[in-house]
Amino acid sequence: MNDTSKIFISHSEQETLNLGQELGEKILPGVTVLLYGDLGTGKTVLIRGVGEAMKISGVRSPSFTLINEYESPTGVFLIHSDLYRLEETGVAALGLEEFVGASDAVLFVEWPQRWKNLPVKDVIKISLTALNESEREIKISASGSKAQEVVNKL
Repeated sequence: MNDTSKIFISHSEQETLNLGQELGEKILPGVTVLLYGDLGTGKTVLIRGVGEAMKISGVRSPSFTLINEYESPTGVFLIHSDLYRLEETGVAALGLEEFVGASDAVLFVEWPQRWKNLPVKDVIKISLTALNESEREIKISASGSKAQEVVNKL
């Protein structure tokens, strides 16, 4: 399986938001995006940018609701899950698998290391690392043809 990867350096929250917007313009239904990074590295900011590109406002962290579902004007759903507060058994009860590969949705998962059965097809992995107060290294890799198509266009 081929792997596509890119590294970006964001110098501000706005640049992270802009990268999210670019990702949102290219994202395809059926792709799962796994976001890794410590608290405060910009995972939700990136997803908010995706939402803006999909003409969805009000994207916020689902830290307490666990899953937020947003419908874009085109009928494609942005499914955003934050697994930070869950144990592995709680993640299994969420039923995230029903969104994987959905023809009318894109799934974004923060803290995916808590998800035992991570999807492997059409997955984009994004790792955000704080370099200092304002700069972030954002590594994006893809596996599967749809996911690779998206990352190649970034």
